[in-house]
Amino acid sequence: GPLWERPLMEVRLGELHTWISTCNFSPQGLLGAVQRAWSSYCAKYIHVRQGGPAGISMLLAGCCLLSYGWNYQHLKRHRWRKYH
Repeated sequence: GPLWERPLMEVRLGELHTWISTCNFSPQGLLGAVQRAWSSYCAKYIHVRQGGPAGISMLLAGCCLLSYGWNYQHLKRHRWRKYH
């Protein structure tokens, strides 16, 4: 298909500059890209016929790691204040 319809993983290295120039970087274009990425994630990991709860558990594990990363500095500072 045309270069602008290809997903990033199907673009060759030599075509990358041209592919990026065809992308829409407006707020509406970025929102559409996020929606396509989310629907692709759901189709691959959550709405599968066989595979069980792997996608949902991966999403929850990512949320837990992200939350821990955000709160780690706060927890570390709180622990040191407690002893000093």
